[in-house]
Amino acid sequence: MLLLSQIRHAYESQQEQLLQKNLGIPRQLVRPPGIGTHIEVITGVRRCGKSTLLKQIADKTNEKYIYFNFEDSRVFGFEVNDFPKLLQVSVPDAHTFFFDEIQNVPGWEIFIRNLHDQKKKVFITGSNASLLSRELGTRLTGRYLNSELFPFSYREFLLFKGLNSSVEAFQQYLEKGGFPEFLEQESVEILQQLFKDIIYRDIAVRYGIRNVKPLVEIALFLISNTGKEYSLNRIRKIFGVGSANSVSDYVNWFEDSYLFFSVPRFSWSARSVMVSPRKIYTIDTAFARSNSLSFSNDTGRLFENSIFLHLCRYGRTISYFRQKYECDFIVHQPAAPAMVLQVCYDLNPDNKDREINGLLEAMDFINHREGFIVTLNQEDKFSVGDRKIMVVPAWKWLESF
Repeated sequence: MLLLSQIRHAYESQQEQLLQKNLGIPRQLVRPPGIGTHIEVITGVRRCGKSTLLKQIADKTNEKYIYFNFEDSRVFGFEVNDFPKLLQVSVPDAHTFFFDEIQNVPGWEIFIRNLHDQKKKVFITGSNASLLSRELGTRLTGRYLNSELFPFSYREFLLFKGLNSSVEAFQQYLEKGGFPEFLEQESVEILQQLFKDIIYRDIAVRYGIRNVKPLVEIALFLISNTGKEYSLNRIRKIFGVGSANSVSDYVNWFEDSYLFFSVPRFSWSARSVMVSPRKIYTIDTAFARSNSLSFSNDTGRLFENSIFLHLCRYGRTISYFRQKYECDFIVHQPAAPAMVLQVCYDLNPDNKDREINGLLEAMDFINHREGFIVTLNQEDKFSVGDRKIMVVPAWKWLESF
């Protein structure tokens, strides 16, 4: 429990910082936060711009509002019983509330439920999807809507940098990724520190892990294997972790913190999906490059990771396909036909047959007549029997889809 004076000092300081904060570029969400009565929940990895997004929303509201960031070290130990003190030192009769990283307060959902019952509009952010969803599901079922925020998309990157879309601009995006702070300063230490913050603050502290060494080693291993299949048992053997269940816990925690995304192999059988290896992708290409040495000569995997993030950013359900050949992505879209997608940085005589055969095999498996090969800068259109294949440059495709 904190003193009233501690909360007042933190609140007043945060308001000064909020007023000085640059609004930045408009952010793109699949479902922009609305003006209805639902609690608006915005989740995403650390440092992707959630606080700036709250500032943008607050700047447009005509109502009195309260903003508070629970990541502030000055309010470490904030408890649910401290919320009345926050109301006491902030804006009287506020109608709208913006709470950053609220999952740091045990029992926060009780207070948020009370605000909602009083017809207040509430926006909350968090960097742990599982913690938020668990507490929201306990007391706030049916009362909230969730949006996910990622580091900058390609279109946001262009806007931030003041660039027109081109192959050169996309290559910059592939190299520099989408974390706003890194794009401003371009220091790899920023992304290396972000890795440490996620591992130690979002995972180790939160889940009471004392021996952090295997957690760090497995995370670095997965970053180095971005775009590849992984096996829980193989990781267990490599790092001597107690059981595959322990490795599974680690991977789940990584995903909850938006560090990684795990993609299942496509199958019509639920059991086959469960037992087949998954592929791993990382939250950002520059983040992966800054925390691993394995990408110095492997632009292709970062290219694939970038395309995956674009699909993921727009709420698609994604699988990969492997039988005789492999296809990178089968994408399921709400109220729309599936999309079958092969990703190839440079389509050339050495890989063309393999890439096309993998695409055709996946198309035939799901009875789909149209497929895409996304490349760096190649463009073509051709048919194989009654199946159409479109070769599209990434820098054009990312803007149109």
